[in-house]
Amino acid sequence: MTQRTPRRLSARNEGGQLDVLQYEVLQEKAAVLARLGRRLQSALDALAAFDASGGTGAGERDALVGAAGEALWYYVVQREVLGLRDAETVMREMQVPREVRLRMGLNRSR
Repeated sequence: MTQRTPRRLSARNEGGQLDVLQYEVLQEKAAVLARLGRRLQSALDALAAFDASGGTGAGERDALVGAAGEALWYYVVQREVLGLRDAETVMREMQVPREVRLRMGLNRSR
């Protein structure tokens, strides 16, 4: 399998040499985005499982919504760091509930 230089890097490379440090930084940013995406999906799944089980604990559900809101916040911020600005489409695709969107930000209940 061959790999090509990302366009973002090749534009800065007049001599054809790959800036290895810059490439490593981009790889790490992408890895962080993937980890945060899994964390967000896990928080959304926990909230959906609580709702599906008919859970009645308002405090427990509030904590789950807060955790999902915080995970969403981190995910959106990391996407913006990478230059990916259309968070609304991602939220629709991940089926993020409105209440989680409204709680997007740091979880103050911790």
